[in-house]
Amino acid sequence: MKETIKLAARVPLELDGERLDQVAARLFPEYSRSRLQTWIKTGELLVDGEQRRPRDKVNEGDALAVDAQLVLEVGWQAQEIDLDLVYEDESILVLNKPAGLVVHPAAGHADGTLVNALLARVPELAQLPRAGIVHRLDMDTSGLMVVAKGDEAHIALSNAIRRREVRRIYRAVAWGHLPESPMTVDAPVGRDPRERKRMAVVEGGRQALTRIRVRERWTAAEYLDVSLKTGRTHQIRVHLAHLGHPVVGDTLYGPKWARGMSGTIRAWAQEMERRAPRQLLHSSDLSFLHPISGEEMKFHVRPPPDMASIVRWAKGEEGEKPFPGGDGPAEGAHTTILDE
Repeated sequence: MKETIKLAARVPLELDGERLDQVAARLFPEYSRSRLQTWIKTGELLVDGEQRRPRDKVNEGDALAVDAQLVLEVGWQAQEIDLDLVYEDESILVLNKPAGLVVHPAAGHADGTLVNALLARVPELAQLPRAGIVHRLDMDTSGLMVVAKGDEAHIALSNAIRRREVRRIYRAVAWGHLPESPMTVDAPVGRDPRERKRMAVVEGGRQALTRIRVRERWTAAEYLDVSLKTGRTHQIRVHLAHLGHPVVGDTLYGPKWARGMSGTIRAWAQEMERRAPRQLLHSSDLSFLHPISGEEMKFHVRPPPDMASIVRWAKGEEGEKPFPGGDGPAEGAHTTILDE
């Protein structure tokens, strides 16, 4: 399936002498620069009827004409999968992704992904890079995501993320007790040179900034608010593991952490570990300026039942035995509520 795009504009005086790709991006802001560059290279975007290079200069009065085809992503099939939509208008949608849902099709996950579900709801997303997804969550991380439904919204949201104007706050349960709160982790993240499936704090990695605040302190773990200042792959998980306090349930960066404990604290940690069905990480808050109207958008969703149940248990609110043979909270167990 293809869609024909026809556009026309003349170069105004203020853009005289500028690069063709830069001028095209100004004249046709609803399309990304990378897409416009492709059209220039394929001859689908002409200047006065002639093909030019993206870096060529244009002059006032030059006529730019686009006659191009938008091609759907090959292999991305629409599938009817229920989505928990928090907000939707003609430009964007905000959803609450469940844990266990993969965002993009990839090896081992050819279908049944968020992309497949989005294409069923908004078929036009097949014409956008990554089906309009401007940021992602790991498969086992739940919570808020925003998706652009058109080129203009996609460009604006992508730029806002790059300028760090999109605010994202996560709830996390991490092992142990952090030395201070609040604290900022400024440590570069890149591919782990010893294990390519992992990320790590490495010299020469990309700058990564994470702000951490302790909400509650428990026997052998803490309930955290974590704010992303940058958006590197696995950033929160990598930074917390780097501090020696990995996310509970994270089998990649913090497996078998509880084995370092002893006595009743070890029993409490082992029960926490047993109860964790996944990494306990949830995108709870998302705020940004609407890419079209400029209106301030703020969203909040509570952690899902699996994570909420563990939080209640850790606080002693479940009314269950905290570990085999226990008769209430483990000896020495405590909850300190530092901030609501």
